[in-house]
Amino acid sequence: MRCSIDLRKRVIDFVRGGGSKAEAARRFQVGRASIYRWLSQDDALCYERPGPRRSHKLDWEALRVHVEDKAALTYKERARHFGVSYYCIWHAMHKMGLTRKKNDGVHAAL
Repeated sequence: MRCSIDLRKRVIDFVRGGGSKAEAARRFQVGRASIYRWLSQDDALCYERPGPRRSHKLDWEALRVHVEDKAALTYKERARHFGVSYYCIWHAMHKMGLTRKKNDGVHAAL
């Protein structure tokens, strides 16, 4: 659960004023991990939205060309080539309508 900016400010002021992090956690009823995170941030009063921190790095068109050129590769080999996870390759190929035929290495559209 997100804490208010006022509470964050009071906790940070308490710790920077000489109080311990454990005492601040007990006094203000917040987790110690939250206090450490707030103190390590440049702007502790700014809320960071949850979710992906960077854009997608898999180029689907490059994957499509790669699948056409090298049909016999496995998902793990493709993931290593593009520097992404196995699931990322599986998801992209599934969304593009490509399946990997395990017996003969031929890709077919769904």
